[in-house]
Amino acid sequence: MLTRATIDRVVAAALEEDAPWGDLTSEYLIPENAVARADLAAREPGVFSGGEVFEAAFRLTDPRVEVQLVVEDGEWFEAGDVLAVVSGPARSVLAAERIGLNFVQRMSGIATLTGRYVSEIAHTSARIADTRKTTPGLRAFERHAVVNGGGHNHRYSLSDAVMAKDNHLAVLAQKHANVTDALKAAISRLPHTTHVEVEVDRIEQIEPVLAAGIGTIMLDNFSLDELRQGVELVDGRATVEASGGVNLETVRAIAETGVDVISVGALTHSARALDLGLDVRIEVAED
Repeated sequence: MLTRATIDRVVAAALEEDAPWGDLTSEYLIPENAVARADLAAREPGVFSGGEVFEAAFRLTDPRVEVQLVVEDGEWFEAGDVLAVVSGPARSVLAAERIGLNFVQRMSGIATLTGRYVSEIAHTSARIADTRKTTPGLRAFERHAVVNGGGHNHRYSLSDAVMAKDNHLAVLAQKHANVTDALKAAISRLPHTTHVEVEVDRIEQIEPVLAAGIGTIMLDNFSLDELRQGVELVDGRATVEASGGVNLETVRAIAETGVDVISVGALTHSARALDLGLDVRIEVAED
C-alpha cells in the first residue's frame, strides 16, 4: 500500500508547501560548507513507524544527505533511544527537518496507539482494524502505521468492497425494498471475489442480512450483552465486526464477547503525534 512512488509524491508536496522558495533562514545564516549530524531521538516510549517516509524528506531535499535507520517500522522503543541518524549538508538537513519529523511523529503516534489497543485484547482471538476516518491524502501512510502497531486494515477505499451501512439500508427502507432480496440481487451482480459487509444497529436486523449470504456483519453500537447475543445468533455464518463506543477502556470487554473484528476510528482520527526530536550538531568544514 505504501509504495515508494506514493511516499515521494506526498513528501515532495509537503516539502514544496513548507519551502516554496527555499529555506531563507538556513540560506542566510548557515555557511554553505557547514555539515550536520543529527539524531532522531525518542522523548517517550512508543512504536516506530515511517522510516522510509522520514528518509524521503531528506533524500528529496538533497541526495547528499544520508539517513541511517537504527530501528525498523513496527519496533517498540524507549524514551532516550536513538531511532535514526542523519548526516549531510547542514542547510539541507535543517530544511527537511520539520517535514521529516511531522510524518514520523504522526505515524509513530498511530502505531503506538494501535499497539496499546492490540495489547488490551491479546488474550482473545479478535483483531483490531482501522477505518476510513483518515487524514485526506495520507491514508496509505496512516494505515501503514496501523499495521506497524499490530493492527489490521479495513477496506482501503469505496472501490474495494461492498459495505452497506445504516444510510444505505435507510434508502432501501424508504423504497419499501426487502433487505434480503436487495442484498441477494446485488451479490448476484458482483464479481465472485468481492467481499460484502453489512452494518446493523438492531438485533432483529441480523437474520434478514445473514439470509443474503454476506461475508461480514457489523454490529454497530451494540451493548456488551447485545454483542454476545449477536455472536450467538450469527454462529459462524459470517465474520462478526464490532464498531462504535470503542476506546482503550472498553475494547477488552468488547473483544471478550467473541467478536472477530473490532474497528476503531480513533486509531487514525484521534492519535496524537509522538514526541520525537531531531538533535542537530553543526560543524563548519575548514577550507
